[in-house]
Amino acid sequence: MTASKISFACAPVIALLGMAWGIAMAISTDHSTAPVHAHLNLLGWVSLFLMGIYYKLHEEIDGLFLARIQAIIWAAASLLIALGIALIHMNNPVGDPIAAVMSIVLFLDMILFVVLVAKSRQ
Repeated sequence: MTASKISFACAPVIALLGMAWGIAMAISTDHSTAPVHAHLNLLGWVSLFLMGIYYKLHEEIDGLFLARIQAIIWAAASLLIALGIALIHMNNPVGDPIAAVMSIVLFLDMILFVVLVAKSRQ
């Protein structure tokens, strides 16, 4: 499986989760966890889908092991940071370290993506 296929498989599922979260907030009229909805949609749907497009357009990196790992880490960390943020907004202190660690994981994973982009430009 290529990085683009992983991205295109995961991004729409995460989009559904983000949309469901938004609908649940609207129904409950409790918007205290709006940042979770935003992170799921922007990191998990938009960013991951855009990465998938880039990989698809650059076949020389699409099949690389590092590209596949990058897409998997991005998808997993996007879900886990959303969990951490949800816990923070529900006043559960365990959310802080989850969100903090996943922020660093996502930052490092973006560095990996930048390296892969640079590799595709050579």
